[in-house]
Amino acid sequence: MVKNKRISSIDALRGLTVAAMLLVNNAGDWDHVYPWLEHAEWHGCTPPDFIFPFFLLIVGVSIQLALGAKADATSSQVERNALLKSVVWRGIRIFLLGVTLHLLAAFLMDGRAFRLLGVLQRIGVCFIAAGLLTIHVKQAKAQWLLFVTILLGYWGLLQFSGGFAPGINLADRIDTALLGRLSYSFNPATGQAHDPEGILSTLPSLATTILGLRAGALLRQGKTLSLIMLGFILIALGFIWSHWMPLNKQLWTSSFVCGTGGTALLIIGVFHYLIDKRGWPAFGTSFGVNAIAAYAGSWIAVCLLEGFHIMRPLYQRLFSDPLTTRFGAEFSSFAFALAFTCFFGIGMRICYGRGWRVVI
Repeated sequence: MVKNKRISSIDALRGLTVAAMLLVNNAGDWDHVYPWLEHAEWHGCTPPDFIFPFFLLIVGVSIQLALGAKADATSSQVERNALLKSVVWRGIRIFLLGVTLHLLAAFLMDGRAFRLLGVLQRIGVCFIAAGLLTIHVKQAKAQWLLFVTILLGYWGLLQFSGGFAPGINLADRIDTALLGRLSYSFNPATGQAHDPEGILSTLPSLATTILGLRAGALLRQGKTLSLIMLGFILIALGFIWSHWMPLNKQLWTSSFVCGTGGTALLIIGVFHYLIDKRGWPAFGTSFGVNAIAAYAGSWIAVCLLEGFHIMRPLYQRLFSDPLTTRFGAEFSSFAFALAFTCFFGIGMRICYGRGWRVVI
């Protein structure tokens, strides 16, 4: 059993996931992006659609590895409350960091409205919920029951309240009523809002994090084969379920939870075997140990480049002009995203080499 020990494969996979986030989120020209770097418009699942669920699942794994042994060894209510307090405060800090980044974007970037919810806000909420479960609902059966209840309940909520179409699904209707102009997108003419990290869709994202808790427990117990088998089962379940409930990242459908979660479990199992057991190099670790800092830093960099009108001439001079004629506009856009990601990769490598860690 693994106790209170960092698992290198998890740091590596977390880092590669964050690097993928930066690559997908920072195209040089959004009018020219390779199809395999774009999210599905609505139903369906493209490679970028796997990134956020992978990260949320790794959040669950990390919480189990960091808190699982402590929670098992904690006997008094006072100790459990102290442990939970630290988890809650960290989750709140992550949430508030997300709000702050959106405020910065609204202040600096032309035409950018303030958005209340987002990636870090969802991570913060799921972090708190997963910590609560790890400390106070430790039993595997109870967590699996909650996982199944969320997936079936969410399916029923959407299925019997209008279906899965944009604008009329229950998640969009709730975001329209409660978030309105504070959503990711808002149509003043119709009054309709949509947010891919909205209120109701946060519920199934918690199921993704719970799956991470169970994956972390299997890693602690050394059950890599069980982890891989579970991954195959969930992928098959997600595929079958998608015939009735489409794969959809923006709604975070239950089939999407199973399909992406199962894929993540397979990759975690392979990484764990190759890196932790066979000694392969843990590429991505420097990103992984400062994941939130890398994400926030890249966001701030984009806000500053856009806010001070540096981004467009920088891209035009260094990427578009020399590359577009020869390789095409999509390649130029991708080259910028790759260079941007590598720039932060070098920075994270320097921080890692010097032992610098930014803990939110």
